[in-house]
Amino acid sequence: MTSSPPATGTRQNRLARETSPYLLQHKDNPVAWWAWGPEALAEAKRTNKPILLSVGYAACHWCHVMAHESFEDDDTARLMNELFVNIKVDREERPDIDQIYMAALHHLGEHGGWPLTMFLTPAGEPIWGGTYFPKTSRYGKPAFVDVLREIARIFHDEPGKIEHNRAALMERLAATARQSAKVNIGRAELDNAARQLGGLIDPVNGGTRGAPKFPQAALFELLWRAGLRSGEARYFAAVEITLDHICAGGIYDHLGGGFSRYCVDERWLIPHFEKMLYDNAQLVELLAIAQKRHGKALYRQRVYETVAWLKREMTTAEGAFCASLDADSEGEEGKFYLWSYDEILRVLGIEDGEFFARHYDATPAGNFEGHTILNRLKPLPRSNEDEKRLAASRVKLLAVRDTRVRPGLDDKVLADWNGLMIAALVNAALLFDEPSWRDMAARAFNVIARAMTKGDRLGHSWRHGKLKFPGLASDFAAMIRAALALYEATGEQRYLEQALAWQRALDRDYADAETGTYYLTAADAEGLVIRPAATTDEATPNHNAVAAGNLIRLAVLAGDDSWREKADRLIAAIAPQAVENLSMHMALLNAVDLRLRGAEIAVTGEGARADALLAAARALPPLDRIVLHAPSPAALRAGHPAGEKLKTAGAPAAFICVGETCSLPVTEPAGLIGAIEAVRHT
Repeated sequence: MTSSPPATGTRQNRLARETSPYLLQHKDNPVAWWAWGPEALAEAKRTNKPILLSVGYAACHWCHVMAHESFEDDDTARLMNELFVNIKVDREERPDIDQIYMAALHHLGEHGGWPLTMFLTPAGEPIWGGTYFPKTSRYGKPAFVDVLREIARIFHDEPGKIEHNRAALMERLAATARQSAKVNIGRAELDNAARQLGGLIDPVNGGTRGAPKFPQAALFELLWRAGLRSGEARYFAAVEITLDHICAGGIYDHLGGGFSRYCVDERWLIPHFEKMLYDNAQLVELLAIAQKRHGKALYRQRVYETVAWLKREMTTAEGAFCASLDADSEGEEGKFYLWSYDEILRVLGIEDGEFFARHYDATPAGNFEGHTILNRLKPLPRSNEDEKRLAASRVKLLAVRDTRVRPGLDDKVLADWNGLMIAALVNAALLFDEPSWRDMAARAFNVIARAMTKGDRLGHSWRHGKLKFPGLASDFAAMIRAALALYEATGEQRYLEQALAWQRALDRDYADAETGTYYLTAADAEGLVIRPAATTDEATPNHNAVAAGNLIRLAVLAGDDSWREKADRLIAAIAPQAVENLSMHMALLNAVDLRLRGAEIAVTGEGARADALLAAARALPPLDRIVLHAPSPAALRAGHPAGEKLKTAGAPAAFICVGETCSLPVTEPAGLIGAIEAVRHT
């Protein structure tokens, strides 16, 4: 086996030319890192070395730990460079690569997570892997250097073992789903799914039972929709007990706004401190919808504070939204966010400090490794005057915190995550009557449409003027959803035209002609060992589920039933997998609910009365309404069930259709909700 010269400095490390903040974190490692690409694979084939693939992301705490222990260590790096071609991947920039090799890890019987450490053949085919490996053996995990030596030894000395693993994994990855009997998902199946999944909810703390706890927005949307369908209070209660606790717990940043990724305990007290754009997008929308029903001041406050954080800390100079904030600062997880009792008293003074400490669980002993994570999980009576006093103290503490060394900001712009936040801002803007949020969303949308497109095609990641292209199906699905939200909110035709252009590109470049589902990668994308086509949700809804919802809305907004037929075909293709694994297909079930219960609200005419009807329709929660402004009958598709009624309507009016049943004309905004319920019960 030929040895490569040891890596020194950054001479062999090629990551300095990349734009990903995560890859740039590793540009000074003594490891001879390559970014993923044909050059790296060619090098592996030329040298007949196996590939060590390391996948992580900028806000990942254990990625940093493994980097500090191993990738920054000269001796470990020397061994990596001698035995492997080393490839570093940002999972946010290349989720297609992450999806393939994470699936391979699952097939090996291992739990997934990041950092993802996979060993590949020179052709990029997986042979073995894991997640975090310590520098020295502990807790049942082998030392990383021992793993490196053994994998390299087996690769060269026992090729039969390598081929066995490679063949088995590739067969599993490439296996197509068995033909299933046709599965029909209707209201009864949705209700049954809600009953099953509702049983997972922790009745004391909210969220799913046990720890860790993730804010699973798709699950809570599913339960909320079940409440809307059935009128059963238990579904709303399951969501609200969760929202109450995450709004009060340590997962929320009580000084700066925004929610962390998840909590390691069952009470929502101890977060993993990274903040991700996609979590906050989904929670802003969910909180706004929940607040609309019961008017909880807590939910309203958290939405306003989180949008303020987004504007202050997560918006690029151009107006798009950054990907994430790191969990670590100064080499310690959460250091930026933690407080001591004495520090609070020094900043606020004895009287205000003790008052604040009592309400935010700050004690001399602390609640986390001798420090305090601010939270309001302990129920205490608080008057309006108390809240004003606490708010003033939060401002002072935030000013002091802002002088600390800040966690790293991953300021790359991801089209799919931006699409989620754009739609959330638009919907929250309508629910709270905050047009400035819609303007924020429109500005971000314009950045994506301008800087991250080539013709009718989207890219995935953009930073410092460099675009990763082509994009993924998730980028198209999320940005089409954003375009449709803006179109419903404004009636501006350009948003609908953009949505249609992107949808046609999605169908052309990503569709599986046999099933009507969508691959994650484009037909002309860089070749991978397999074309990823998962239908399951992750921390974000699966792109197929988002696309299904988009197609349902497009049928109404574009006046073309063929879009609805596409949605039906897509849903039917995934339904067998969904009923077998409900918890991984919740976003698809939510799209089915929209298909069955979505109220099409067509407002005809122009002027003040039409505007009032439109405002009332747009202020309804977006889960099960689609708003179309039709100034004249000609604006509706041929054969629209409300078409004939619109022809006879003199003054501006709204017509509500659910399926093929439509209401009589509604001329007063106050009559909309009653008319919707009447049609649904017809």
